[in-house]
Amino acid sequence: MTTEPRTITLSTVDHGDVVLPEPTWCAGHAHHDPESERADLMHAGPAVDLVHLGDTLFSAELVQSPYATSSAPELGGPTPGVSVHPLGATLDPVQLYSLAADLDTYADRLRDLADQLATVLDGSSE
Repeated sequence: MTTEPRTITLSTVDHGDVVLPEPTWCAGHAHHDPESERADLMHAGPAVDLVHLGDTLFSAELVQSPYATSSAPELGGPTPGVSVHPLGATLDPVQLYSLAADLDTYADRLRDLADQLATVLDGSSE
């Protein structure tokens, strides 16, 4: 077993081959486009999907773009974050906990609607 850090070499259109450290959580770069610019290189972990009736409602994954130059943190960057779709934003831990709390609240509202619908279908209410 090696203690050397993992690295990956990715081709870019503007800097040629770029060697960068590969985080242990990265799921690989099977979809890397060699026409990418160095600033667009990204590590991504395995996706965590919320699928209902065969449709993906949410997808989230740990991401890091080591050479990103954007000053907008929601677009991702050198600091790892969690990219959430369809929000199209990269969230930090506080924002991710906030999203989870909002989803919990929404789930409660859906259960309330299910109770209301069950009552309507039961004929107990018009």
